[in-house]
Amino acid sequence: MAKVKIVLAAVLAIVLFVVILQNTETVETRLLFVSIAMPRAALLFLMVLIGFVIGLLTAFGFSRRSKKAA
Repeated sequence: MAKVKIVLAAVLAIVLFVVILQNTETVETRLLFVSIAMPRAALLFLMVLIGFVIGLLTAFGFSRRSKKAA
């Protein structure tokens, strides 16, 4: 089962890498009062990274909460 998870993670990482590399045009992103122009690949990578960090923090919070309850 561990090998399946590693292979699945590798395949997803490769697909993500290909999608990011195919989106190189510059886009303008606005957040409240700030406007930033950056390549779409950088924006995609940043969003994936933020989502990954939020997922880790959420998983860490739930695992920590369940250990305190036990």
